[in-house]
Amino acid sequence: MEVKRVPDAARYLREKMQKVGLFDSERMLCDLYCLLPGQEQRPHQHPECDKVYVVLEGKGLFRIAGEEQELVVHESTIARAGQEHSVRNQTQEKLLLLVFMAPKPF
Repeated sequence: MEVKRVPDAARYLREKMQKVGLFDSERMLCDLYCLLPGQEQRPHQHPECDKVYVVLEGKGLFRIAGEEQELVVHESTIARAGQEHSVRNQTQEKLLLLVFMAPKPF
């Protein structure tokens, strides 16, 4: 059995948001996104992949397919294949996200 302790895996750098791989297979991937205050994942899209974000710590401002909403701990959202999406930490606290993508991007 593969087990990871999420708080031990999280890492933050002042220069940019960090992506930390937790699990992956031929079909999906699971990452942690670690954002310090002011950091963001710029708008982008995945033509063939769905992406699910789950907020583990902090608050994030999510923009998906032109809609914007702040999500807090225990809230989640999905960016479906082809939808432009981004996330920004506009607070003074760390933002930690659990992120799933399927199918796995190539």
